[in-house]
Amino acid sequence: MTHWISLLAVEELAKEGGLFDLDATLPLMAVQFLVLALLLNATLYKPLGNAIDSRNDYIRNNQLEAQERLSKTQKLAEQYEQALASARREAQKIIADAQTEAQKTAAEKIAAVQRQAQLEKEQAASQIEQQKQAAFASLEQQVDFLSRQILEKLLGADLVSRS
Repeated sequence: MTHWISLLAVEELAKEGGLFDLDATLPLMAVQFLVLALLLNATLYKPLGNAIDSRNDYIRNNQLEAQERLSKTQKLAEQYEQALASARREAQKIIADAQTEAQKTAAEKIAAVQRQAQLEKEQAASQIEQQKQAAFASLEQQVDFLSRQILEKLLGADLVSRS
């Protein structure tokens, strides 16, 4: 008997449409789904998509600007490095020129001092020679005077005055 009851229940279910009933509910559910999809698209998906797109554009633009700024910064750094190297070369040249000029000036001053010393040495030698000549002349007079005195004392004053 239980078998008959289950057969009757299956027949009842088969009359009602079974698992899927194709009555007015299915088209109504499809219309509700489409309305919900359109409503979500208009209120949520499009604004969200626009926000995502604008954010992507903003990020892309910022990346491009950052890359441009980086390239400009690198170019400026290269220019500054070149200017710095040029300034260093110029400073080294100026220092070398100043050293050369200082050495030249020092050599000129040393040469002038040496010439002055040579002149003073020559003048001193000349003065010494003059003083020597004067001393010899004075000594000759004294030698002559002393020799006459010695001769006078030895020979007498009369003989020396005759000669």
